[in-house]
Amino acid sequence: MTALALLSLAIWLYLLALRGGFWRVAPDLLPAADERPQGAATLPSVLAIVPARNEAEVIAESLSSLLSQDYAGSLHVLLVDDHSDDGTAEAAQAAAQAAGRAERLTVIRSRPLPQGWTGKLFAMQEGLDWAAGRQAPPDFVLFADADIRFRKDILGRLAALAIRRRTVLTSLMVKLKTVSLAKILLVPAFVFFFKMLYPFAWVRNPDRRVAAAAGGTMLVHRETLMEAGGLGAIRGALIDDCALGALMKRRGPIWLGLTDEAFSIRAYPAFADIRRMVSRSAYAELRYSPLRLCVALLGLALVFLVPPIALVFAHGWGRLAGLAGWILMSAAFVPMLRFYRVPAIAAVLLPAIAALYAEFTINSAVEHSLGRGGAWKGRFQAQAGSGGKP
Repeated sequence: MTALALLSLAIWLYLLALRGGFWRVAPDLLPAADERPQGAATLPSVLAIVPARNEAEVIAESLSSLLSQDYAGSLHVLLVDDHSDDGTAEAAQAAAQAAGRAERLTVIRSRPLPQGWTGKLFAMQEGLDWAAGRQAPPDFVLFADADIRFRKDILGRLAALAIRRRTVLTSLMVKLKTVSLAKILLVPAFVFFFKMLYPFAWVRNPDRRVAAAAGGTMLVHRETLMEAGGLGAIRGALIDDCALGALMKRRGPIWLGLTDEAFSIRAYPAFADIRRMVSRSAYAELRYSPLRLCVALLGLALVFLVPPIALVFAHGWGRLAGLAGWILMSAAFVPMLRFYRVPAIAAVLLPAIAALYAEFTINSAVEHSLGRGGAWKGRFQAQAGSGGKP
């Protein structure tokens, strides 16, 4: 136990010092209004593509924030209705009318889902096909989830960042909604683990291979995406945002940031809701490999569970190493808790939260083995051999 505790402590020292500062949390500041290019002629044209399947509950608020963007360039919003049966399209059109922006919105219905595609990616591709048929296709496409509410100036600031850094993909991880005990405990950890896997500083560094994106807000240079093979190149990916990030980084710089200027408005009130959300794609991240699953579970145990176990059961140096490891992991988690306005004392629960995520991952593998992998709104989309990266 002493050796394991010392190894876990060494890992935490490495993570804090050499893992791209993943634990640092400050909302990434987009260019301010006075730093943006001035005038419509200097701004790229943008088509916001919103894939939506049974989103009537949230689509009005989300679309209203997109349609009301303070953007001096050309902006049009395309809702791709992915065979909804709850009145999503009608709710979207009513929201556009209520906002006085009906001319900015087009609603199309997606064709039947072809074999080999995930539903969301095919809906996004339908939007790209629609754009390609326009007389003047847009310079950029903004892939936006149907449950995101944006500040009115965020598109202009995203576009300014893309122009300044010449990025082919510019993405924001929006602030997820925390309204229940389950979300207060699990959502900050979800973002913490994501940043540990994909340190944002490394994602932004063109000299590193690490690539990722956040699916809720992705501003993509359209021609570069087409040159990369379009979304057909990643058509089976469950973790579509990270797959798109990897595809685009091979073509140019990408940028990923954390923001509190765009918010998820979807409610996952129960523990089971979050379990389903994570289980949908956790095994895909491991490329459906039992070996990778075992390695991941052992890694979680070594990094997160060994320190508290050693503190209780080890002696001497082992106990001290366990205490130090638990202190370091808690300290690393505190900035994310503060971002979500959760009391810092909750950081001591990180080992227990990690154990829950380990169970979610095991459940993801079990669901896949039963033919229910990638479950999302009535579809089971996981395909053997199709991981989160192209």
